[in-house]
Amino acid sequence: MKLLIIVALSVFLQVKVTHAQTIITGVVSDKNTGEALPFTQIKNVSSDKTAETDLQGRFSIEATEGKDSLIIYQSSYDQLVVLATNGAQIRLNSSIISLNGVIVSADREYQKRSTAPISISTISARTIEDNKPTTIDQVLNQKPGINMVDLGNEQHTMSIRTPINYNATFLYLEDGVPIRSSGIFNHNSLLEMNMANVNNIEIIRGPASSFYGSEAIGGAINFITKKPSVTPTFGVSMQANTIGYKRTDFYVSNTFGKKFGVRFAGYYANKKVGPVAFTDFNKLALSLDASYYINKKNDLTLSTTIVNYNSDMSGTLDSIKFYRKSYESNQTFTYRKVQAFRTKLAYTHEWNAKSKTTLTAYYRNNSVKQNPSYYISNDYNPYSKIGDPNLAHGQVNNNAFQSYGLIAQHKQDFGFLNSQLIVGATIDYSPNSYYASYIRIHRTNAGIYDSFASTDSSLANYQANLLNVAGYAQYKIEPVKNLIISAALRFDDFNYDFKNNLDSNAYSAILNGKNVFMRVTPKIGITYDFKKNRGIYANYSQGFVPPQVTTLYVGYKVPSLKPIYYSSYEVGGWYVLAKGRIKLEASLYRMDGLNEILNVLQADGTTQSQNAGKTTHQGVEYGITAAPHRDLKIVISGTNSIHKFLSYTESGIDYSHKRMALAPNWIANVVVTYKPHYLKGFRISAEWRHVGPYFMDNQNTQKYTGYDIFNIRTGYEIKGFEVWVNIINVTNKLYSTVTQATAYGQQYILGSPINVNIGIGYKFQQNKNKKHEK
Repeated sequence: MKLLIIVALSVFLQVKVTHAQTIITGVVSDKNTGEALPFTQIKNVSSDKTAETDLQGRFSIEATEGKDSLIIYQSSYDQLVVLATNGAQIRLNSSIISLNGVIVSADREYQKRSTAPISISTISARTIEDNKPTTIDQVLNQKPGINMVDLGNEQHTMSIRTPINYNATFLYLEDGVPIRSSGIFNHNSLLEMNMANVNNIEIIRGPASSFYGSEAIGGAINFITKKPSVTPTFGVSMQANTIGYKRTDFYVSNTFGKKFGVRFAGYYANKKVGPVAFTDFNKLALSLDASYYINKKNDLTLSTTIVNYNSDMSGTLDSIKFYRKSYESNQTFTYRKVQAFRTKLAYTHEWNAKSKTTLTAYYRNNSVKQNPSYYISNDYNPYSKIGDPNLAHGQVNNNAFQSYGLIAQHKQDFGFLNSQLIVGATIDYSPNSYYASYIRIHRTNAGIYDSFASTDSSLANYQANLLNVAGYAQYKIEPVKNLIISAALRFDDFNYDFKNNLDSNAYSAILNGKNVFMRVTPKIGITYDFKKNRGIYANYSQGFVPPQVTTLYVGYKVPSLKPIYYSSYEVGGWYVLAKGRIKLEASLYRMDGLNEILNVLQADGTTQSQNAGKTTHQGVEYGITAAPHRDLKIVISGTNSIHKFLSYTESGIDYSHKRMALAPNWIANVVVTYKPHYLKGFRISAEWRHVGPYFMDNQNTQKYTGYDIFNIRTGYEIKGFEVWVNIINVTNKLYSTVTQATAYGQQYILGSPINVNIGIGYKFQQNKNKKHEK
């Protein structure tokens, strides 16, 4: 009898517990941005049952409401314990050290960093928020291997595993889609970004051609935009600095009915009366993002950006003006005007847990109008004493294109050795028009270009229809536990259909016709994860860049430039020690180039693009992130590199085995951040940036000493309000971001002198479940 009573009681209790267990649902989002966090792990402490959030940050797990505790874990965020509550909206804080974060840029799919055999760095939303950068280089340059060069007014160029250059050796992406078409490269492409809508940034160093195609040689930078927030959010901020810069940012975002999300964000910036004369500018950038969660298997996302940019172009400074700090400009009328519109619609269908297809259609409409200072050349030659000293030559031009494109990708996971296949195809059709007309410029006796006269002489007038069709595939397999081998292959077919509207006697006199460039680019990689946040990787890859349209057709009688080829070898790894308080990362690379394009100085002082034979680029990149105290974070990054010609002769001069110009041998960056726990919301950081010496010319006859810059940033947040003060170039160091030697002397681009940036902002985010957090 007693046994029957015990059995009956046990059954009753089990039934009661079973009935108490229910399916708890919730949403996990970023505490700072309100954006949903996919692939977050949920664990019920009582039952050890687990779940994972989907792309909308949603989860469901069996738990007893009001009694069970749930552990919420995301590798890039602080772990959180909450009470099981149906409909919970859980917000996570980004962690001080990201140990094995989720990345998307390696193969256009979410994955852990430990499974990708590449050099990749991530700049988090928290880092961007804390730094309050006025230009993107202020955060990009904190990562190993990156030297983004500030040319003023958000104008820029890049150096990633190459010397500072203005050529198509790196690729800018927005959510995995190039922001410009291949073949119409512009080193100032990030003018077309809306910084107010950037959530985080991922940087791939080394060729990424197997997935992203042409131009992803030195690296690819993927700007991942902010998505609609889970709950209503809005914010506005204003800032200004002591060298004439002002900016206003705003955003508003929400998800309606758990299915339809919208975010609208933008900023307006302008500068007047800067340290260098004739450098005013203004920019308006607006973005609209929308997402529609159809059901668990289907969703749509739409993203649209409009940018309107206008800037004076002051040109470079000579050595006398630079060192005397005499910053008046020789220019009075040169300009750059950019109008950019792009939109994309992505559809994702999950066939099942192991199969997913994504289709992304996009459209671009861009125009860059210029009266460029870098095309101005003097008629008078000081060496031959020939020419008119009051006459100079220049041009006004307009480079415009539209793009219609589609990216299709399918991912299939297999049970066999955890293997995975990704296949994809892209098509991009971009009609491009270019017009340039000659202008006569009056030059005063003091060397000031004070006026110009338009002429009916056309230097270029063409249409070129660009068609790029490509297919790619990648296969991953895990033959031994924790050992992942991947192999990728991409085929590109570029077609340039060129129509010249000028005759055979013109400056650009290439006859109508077609140019076709085809190439297969392979990549193979291997990753071994030792677990406990330790791993190594190695890869071999190739890169391929066809000549850009303007460099191929403008100023020639016959197309003369050849495609560029690169072969890259790399090994690297990561190691976490001191119980997760120190993270080490390093990579060793060699990249050999064939037909690399250089800007060669001509007799009249202008430059022309020419192929350069064989080159090599070698280096080591390293990063250290340490948290010796819960309030203190130290980030150290460095790059030591050698860039030289292996075989190259130009105009009878042999450059073989000489160092390439504009290639610092050591670049380093250190940031120390202090956030006291006893003063929540306060932060202060100090930064040191070092750019080592480099040759100013390819003959290695003149050298720039490099520079060291110190910055201090501080801010305080309380109840949605925020104030900040950033002091850039604290010591008021006189430095040049690019220094070149020409036949007519040295040219300097002034780096920002000391400036104090002061800002104030307010942001609101609805939070319904704060009381449930432990």
